[in-house]
Amino acid sequence: MNDELEKARQELDHEFRQVRENLKKIHESLGKVEAAGPQDDLEQLLDDLEDVVKKVRTGGLLAGGSKGHAKARKHFLELQGKRV
Repeated sequence: MNDELEKARQELDHEFRQVRENLKKIHESLGKVEAAGPQDDLEQLLDDLEDVVKKVRTGGLLAGGSKGHAKARKHFLELQGKRV
């Protein structure tokens, strides 16, 4: 594997690990929704879940989220000569 392709693969792996790590936040937020009872504020819990999912999807200032993974994946596949 040439250096550029190897760097692209490392970036892809890094972005993938970040997204996988952030999935824990989604599971935690979903767990709160699932554990809620009749007197809990389901609307707020679902709003919180939606916010967490959005952050994992879009990332933030330092994290690329799944968008960062998509970009790294596209670059890696293009370097391999595959259609994206």
